[in-house]
Amino acid sequence: MFDQMKQLMEMKKKADQIKRELDSSSIEVNEVNGIKMTITGAQDFKSIEIAEGLLNAGNRQRFEKDLLRSVNAAIKKSQNLAASKMKAVMPNLPGM
Repeated sequence: MFDQMKQLMEMKKKADQIKRELDSSSIEVNEVNGIKMTITGAQDFKSIEIAEGLLNAGNRQRFEKDLLRSVNAAIKKSQNLAASKMKAVMPNLPGM
């Protein structure tokens, strides 16, 4: 039982380390025309940059769709980063 507690404490320590790494990592997404985002590995958005030409009233629907695609792409990249870090540290967890 002591060995199991020791293993759990070690896993918690590794998980805390991964969280700190994810909090400090930055991912840039520039996949959609004129929209650039920076998100952390912990999925906190740090910046969103929008090209001047996208801000006119005639482009509203296209802009909204591009913004949504950019947000989803940023979140997906952040999730992939988190999953790869977890898999590297804890390869025996089910579902990883």
